[in-house]
Amino acid sequence: QNNQTTRIMNEPWSKRHKKEFQSCQYSLSNSFAQPLTQPELVRLTADRHRNDLLDLYQKHDLEYVPNGCSLDLRRDIARVIYHDELSAEHILVFPGGQVALQTASLACARDGCRSVVFTPGYQSTVESPLWAADNGGITEIERRPEDGWRVDLDEVRKAIRGNENTTKFLILNEPWNPGGILMTLETQSELIRVCRENDTIVLCDEVYRLLEHEPSGETRLPSMAAAYEKGISAVTMSKPWGGCGITIGWLACRDLSIIRKLIDVQYFGTACVSRASEIQGRMVLASSDFILKERLEIIRTNKESLRIFIEERYREWFSWKRPNAGAIAFVKFEGPWTAEDLGRHLAEVGISIKPAYCFVRKVGVKERGLVDYFRVGFGERKFPLALEKFAEFVESHEDSWRRSRNVDNTQRDFVTT
Repeated sequence: QNNQTTRIMNEPWSKRHKKEFQSCQYSLSNSFAQPLTQPELVRLTADRHRNDLLDLYQKHDLEYVPNGCSLDLRRDIARVIYHDELSAEHILVFPGGQVALQTASLACARDGCRSVVFTPGYQSTVESPLWAADNGGITEIERRPEDGWRVDLDEVRKAIRGNENTTKFLILNEPWNPGGILMTLETQSELIRVCRENDTIVLCDEVYRLLEHEPSGETRLPSMAAAYEKGISAVTMSKPWGGCGITIGWLACRDLSIIRKLIDVQYFGTACVSRASEIQGRMVLASSDFILKERLEIIRTNKESLRIFIEERYREWFSWKRPNAGAIAFVKFEGPWTAEDLGRHLAEVGISIKPAYCFVRKVGVKERGLVDYFRVGFGERKFPLALEKFAEFVESHEDSWRRSRNVDNTQRDFVTT
């Protein structure tokens, strides 16, 4: 565990990445499913005879929508995503998932509250409690490659019970970014039990939920909002459905006292989305099953190509914990460079990856043994071309990597003798 009490908003971890890889033609960085297009969305809506939504989109006015979203979209979310286990009053909509995560932390991590977070991870799931007024700091729990990146429940118990009077907020990311790893139902149930005993709120970033790789969906976990009375689920339309430009995300929670706190914080941020985005969101939900099926077919096909790349073609140079959800994988480079160096050389030939510095404070990359890791995204139709360009790069460097490794081994043998 690492304890942090700094109360500042640090520089975005991905800022450097956007600068260094912004002109790359071949992206292995994106983490979303294949993006939708507006013509595609219109066609899908028409195919389902939802002319009411098409007419609404063409004729809607440009007044403000209610804070937290119009009732019709919130009802659709409750019905399609939560199968009416939750109702519209349990849903609060935001312009994307990023604002939703921040709002939850600002509402729940204040007034001396200590928070438990997991690292490496998406920055807002790690640092956002530090942005809350009078927060009590964070306890970081490491997810380690030697443990298969799993959540260590013993560490969770220790973190909560060691500060049981103040640790009232925990942020989870399942399926996990950057690794695409999903915990088991047994682990989720035990984590909820530990948090329930201490009356700890759990915010779960579930942006990759519904993209489980098993065809039957048997690994899918209940949403945190449905599974735990003090659970908050954070969702965005960009990842599972590819609705990136719609900029719709939401928080779901059964506890209306928590919803009221979220509403109060949201009031001082971006309180409402556009009506056009709401209607597009309803169109997506009307075709949700079809969109998810199609996106998952792309993801599964691309994952198999990536598996062959890592486990067969270039197993000398790469390794991974095979992901089971989402469109992302955390890959280890076994060659003579760090992943940061690898990324720099790839950028020179127009290929982008996401080195580990995007998921942990820079000071911790080397110290936490993450210097060789990078994230790959494989959710898009154009992924195979980018992967093949990556393969060409590997093959053009393999001989030099082997020579470098032999030199290192010779030097090491010389020192030991």
